[in-house]
Order: sequence, then C-alpha cells, then structure tokens
Amino acid sequence: MDIAGLNMYDTLLRLPLFQGMGQDDLAQVVGHTRFEFSRYKRHDILIQEGEMCRGLTFLTKGLLTTIHTSDNRQLEVREQLPAPTVLQPESLFGLTQRYSMTFIASSEHCDTLSISKEEVNRLLCTFELFRTSLLNIISTQAQRRSHLPWRTRPHSIREKIVRFIIDHCQYPAGAKDIRIRMQSLATEIGESRLNVSRALHAMASESLLEMSREHIHIPRLEDMFGNTSANS
Repeated sequence: MDIAGLNMYDTLLRLPLFQGMGQDDLAQVVGHTRFEFSRYKRHDILIQEGEMCRGLTFLTKGLLTTIHTSDNRQLEVREQLPAPTVLQPESLFGLTQRYSMTFIASSEHCDTLSISKEEVNRLLCTFELFRTSLLNIISTQAQRRSHLPWRTRPHSIREKIVRFIIDHCQYPAGAKDIRIRMQSLATEIGESRLNVSRALHAMASESLLEMSREHIHIPRLEDMFGNTSANS
C-alpha cells in the first residue's frame, strides 16, 4: 500500500462512523467510495445556516466556530469545535434536511472530508458498524433532548442562568460566546433585569464569565457545573 493509501486509512480510523472498522472493510471503503476533500483558511465559511445537507462532512484537521442563532435573532451562541468530528449528521435525514448552524474556520487551516448522500446510503447498507455508529450518534442526541423536560427545575437565579446557557449549547464544555440583551435573558428565565445583572456580576467576580455590552464570554462551561448552588 502506498503512503497516500496509508494516510487515508489513518484519517478514516480517527473519524466518527469509521472508528473500529477492520482492515478489509476499510480497504473496501477506500476503494469504492467517492470522497471530496476541502481546505479552508481562517474565517472562511464552511457551511451556512439554512444550507441544504447533501451528505456528511467531517472535520479532519483544525478548529471550527459554530454559530447557532435563535429564530427571533435575539440570541446567538458561538462554540468551538475541534477535529475530528462530523458536522450535524442529524441534518442528513428527517423533516428538515438543512443545517441549523453556521460553521466557520477558526484555525489557520481547516481540512474536511465529505461524502455525498448517495454514498452515505450505500455505506449504511453495506457496513453494519457504519450504520450502527450513525444510529448511536442520532439516538444519543434524541435521548438527551427527550430528557430535558424531566430534569429538576432550577431555583436560584444563578441556576436558571446556567441552565439557560447549557440548554442552548451543543457541547457541554469549552469556551462559549453568547450574544443576548440583559432584558432578553431576564425575560427568558422569568426574572427581573436587575436581579439577572447582579447574578451575572457575581459570576464574573468568580471568573466564571466575562461581560460586555450584550455579550457574555464563558472561558470554560464545565467550571459552572459546580457553582450553581451559590447565592445569587
């Protein structure tokens, strides 16, 4: 096998949906699947919110920023997404086959590998591990979402703020940038603007977040999990 073939094997084995495949299956995938490779520079848009999902796109190298915006455009959440990962595989099937987020390159270079929907359907029919891996990803997302209404209701203002942030993030860790007006946040959690402001400033004093006009920066979302019981 040449160096290019070895690199392709190594790339696939690091990606979701292909991890755990045997050598024979990988050889068949590499030999009979049409892949599209792309490279993006920092600030390039890979996928725009609302764009049709026509296949699976994997981030193989680099770092992306995801931008998720509410329907009324009063809330925007930005998160960082490292390689390797697959970008919104749930958008390929179902009622709405469009991406709900925008993906922007945030490292010097971002490399992607894409597979058309036709090729994905063939892989699903041919390889049980590929099929099971995709079902596991989508099922896990569905199970997490179905559990949301059954969690214990938050009581303090701080708990409500943290719950609101977590519920609007795709990934439960890492840096987050949230653009929302103070009054909009207060309305969303059913509290007064003054009390929300006090709670946010208290969290800022503990280095859990940084605040500026209509902007909340969270260095590490996971640091908030153990701080929701503090006085607000």
